Amino acid sequence: MDNFEQIRSHLVNAGYKLSLQDPYMTCVELSLAQGKRHQSIFLAELQDEDGRDYLRVSTAVGPITGMDARRALAFNWQSRVGYLAIGELDGVPYLQLCENRPYDCLTAAEIDRLVLDIGGTGDEMEHRMSAGGDLL
Repeated sequence: MDNFEQIRSHLVNAGYKLSLQDPYMTCVELSLAQGKRHQSIFLAELQDEDGRDYLRVSTAVGPITGMDARRALAFNWQSRVGYLAIGELDGVPYLQLCENRPYDCLTAAEIDRLVLDIGGTGDEMEHRMSAGGDLL
């Protein structure tokens, strides 16, 4: 993949439901557990200090207020994908699960894997951290 529009085109052609389509960001609405759970996965373009393009795939797990960081970090240690970060949604700090990949090694299959892995793992983390809730 050479640019964000190729990534967006792949997502559309693969049949993903996109709910946000900004120039360098889109949101995939993933349906999980036979439609009983849902997870929003954001894909955005980033550049490093050398101008190299990266794709960030992220999902919000839940607000950090009242969250046991120890449990979140233990889960992250056991996870095969992603890393934890804190990002704001509407001015509220949220625990985020995210992963960055350089464009020059991205394929359509890798994009699918990232969306499904980050979405599924983020939903599982949200489920465990919020006593079964499905906020996002």
